[in-house]
Amino acid sequence: MALPRVFVSRTIDGEALAGLRARAEVQVFGQPRPPTPGELTDGVREADGLLCMLTDRVDRALLDQAPRLRAVSTLSVGLDHVDLAACTARGIAVGHTPGVLTEATADLAFALLLGAARHVAPGDAFVRSGRWKTWDPGLLLGRDLSGATLGIAGLGAIGQAVVRRARGFSMRVLYANRTARPEVEAEFGARRVDKDTLLAESDFLSLHLALTPETRHYLGERELARMKPRAVLVNTSRGAVVDSAALARALAAGRPAAAALDVFDPEPPSADDPLLALPNVLLAPHLGSATVETRGRMAALAVLNLLLSLEGRRPKHCANPELF
Repeated sequence: MALPRVFVSRTIDGEALAGLRARAEVQVFGQPRPPTPGELTDGVREADGLLCMLTDRVDRALLDQAPRLRAVSTLSVGLDHVDLAACTARGIAVGHTPGVLTEATADLAFALLLGAARHVAPGDAFVRSGRWKTWDPGLLLGRDLSGATLGIAGLGAIGQAVVRRARGFSMRVLYANRTARPEVEAEFGARRVDKDTLLAESDFLSLHLALTPETRHYLGERELARMKPRAVLVNTSRGAVVDSAALARALAAGRPAAAALDVFDPEPPSADDPLLALPNVLLAPHLGSATVETRGRMAALAVLNLLLSLEGRRPKHCANPELF
């Protein structure tokens, strides 16, 4: 029996890729960049399966050029780059990789929070530049985390992991979520509030929202204006949950005081993006899951999802379970 043909849109963990090669005929797009739409189309034209990244647009136009495609597996939790309805209509199972990156992403969210609160990047630049001449009681004064209020928008697995970390810093926790999380409230003393209260009372606001039509620009000009003047915004979810232009204007005006961003809209940002010119923004290149261990687990799960789908079985983490 001929092996299924699979297109992998970026180089992934070697062990996971070897496991896939043992059970499929694999073509890997080996460039240090995402494939263009044309290159992605060429890759899937004769493919039975696609292992893609969140940078790849899997839409109707692509699917129309891939008549053999019957499985899509994305190396991501988010699915906003995949047209689920179009895949489901064609009987194409879609797998994704939740769970395995929860702790790594929560670690980075807290690293960004600490970095922004204590001016870690400006301090590093200050020392390297040779400007540091003596200890100064007024130099780069930051914010205490202990006793501060941490607001969480979106209390899913990653949001809850951030709450666990906040307990070690004796932070008061508020959260806004579609549903109440009584178990988190009981264990950590977190309090569910409405969005306006979250914005008005948070000293640090961390976003952990899936990108949907409802959450796009969850924070816009009105919402940013409701934040505390000294507040710090952290975003490790999706760039488009914040109106980037409104955020740049708000930060330039000093409200909120600072932001720490791992995600952008568009991504990566252009060289003339006003956020890049602001001194009160800490920037990271989408590193939420970027540890050796986590990326290895993500790749293994993405391969498993793909192979199960190609066998006609339900992926371990399936985004369109109604097919089964």
